[in-house]
Amino acid sequence: MSDDMKQAALDYHEFPRPGKISVELSTAAESQRDLSLAYSPGVAEPVREIAKDPENAYRYTAKGNLVAVISNGSAILGLGDLGPLASKPVMEGKALLFKRFAGLDSIDIEVDAESPQAFIDTVARIADTFGGINLEDIKAPECFEIERVLIERCNIPVFHDDQHGTAIVTAAGMISALEVAGKTLEEASIVCLGAGAAANACMKLLVNMGAKIENIYMIDRTGVIHSGRENLTPEKAAFASETDKRTLDDAIEGADVFVGLSGPNLLSAEQLTKMAANPVVFACANPDPEIRPELAHETRDDVIMATGRSDFPNQVNNVLGFPFIFRGAMDVRATAINEEMKAAAVRALVDLAKQPVTQEVLDAYGLESLEFGADYIIPKATDSRLLGAVSTAVAQAAIDSGVARLPLPDTYPLS
Repeated sequence: MSDDMKQAALDYHEFPRPGKISVELSTAAESQRDLSLAYSPGVAEPVREIAKDPENAYRYTAKGNLVAVISNGSAILGLGDLGPLASKPVMEGKALLFKRFAGLDSIDIEVDAESPQAFIDTVARIADTFGGINLEDIKAPECFEIERVLIERCNIPVFHDDQHGTAIVTAAGMISALEVAGKTLEEASIVCLGAGAAANACMKLLVNMGAKIENIYMIDRTGVIHSGRENLTPEKAAFASETDKRTLDDAIEGADVFVGLSGPNLLSAEQLTKMAANPVVFACANPDPEIRPELAHETRDDVIMATGRSDFPNQVNNVLGFPFIFRGAMDVRATAINEEMKAAAVRALVDLAKQPVTQEVLDAYGLESLEFGADYIIPKATDSRLLGAVSTAVAQAAIDSGVARLPLPDTYPLS
């Protein structure tokens, strides 16, 4: 990042007032009567109603539209374990995105916990305050256990976006890219460089969407995760291949897909040349991808390329998913975000990418035209149709899978 951009980022967060979010009043608070209704003595009435039936909290408080964005700061973006307080700008940013894209109120909570169990206990004890919990920037393998236990203990949606948000957007882009390449997810040979939270969730969801686990080669710092390795975590062991491949060089030979969730410049031009015809490359390390798009296109004119960056086509951007997934889940009062709801979000993104691009999107990106193909395999973040398409698909999947407590609202599809 240039010095000018660094200073601009600091100024953005400091002015006109520090931070990116604030609290606003949603009802009148001007007259003596307003204040009597808002607090004492009027507030006693909704208190009594909630005491009679906890579901009334959704009727008389902001719970149903309130998301907590919670972190322990152990894996902040690509910066590592810098502690909970340092994660606050990121969590505020996530709250900003919830509000901007889905109209959901959100508050950031940074937890200084001495252990995963302490973090779990803290979050579980405050969960009733919210309609949903977005976990963020928690390192692997702790994040797997933290999310699993919180899902069990809480009766509201709990969602680790670094895992599942990334997976949903990646799966949608991957299905579209393979279609453009004339291939299918069921037949594709996939190399995944990285074996952390995002990589594990991406591969699990791809399998749920039709990929064959025997066609997936996951690679960590030691090399290919294979059945002969010892001391694998359960998450890595699930992807241990019966293979004699040991390195990225071995695995990339003839591969249809490369998914990078690791670090910069780890896929070489020579390795790209070894991939199958019409290779699909998702180089998602931020800010510097596993291979630069310029180099990839110089090396292969048939490559279909995606990154995590906004300055190249096909950005794998979680904002395409999490605001609308929570919107749909919370509007039918789902108790969880399950696999059916994730798959529905994937299909909604794939379908939207194939629809004609609206003028608002073209204007936002300074384009004259854009259509489904190698440079457009996934919707743009400014596409206002995302709200209606993804939230409706997720809400309907919650109803169909039995985790919803309300029917589809009359206001759906949202716009």
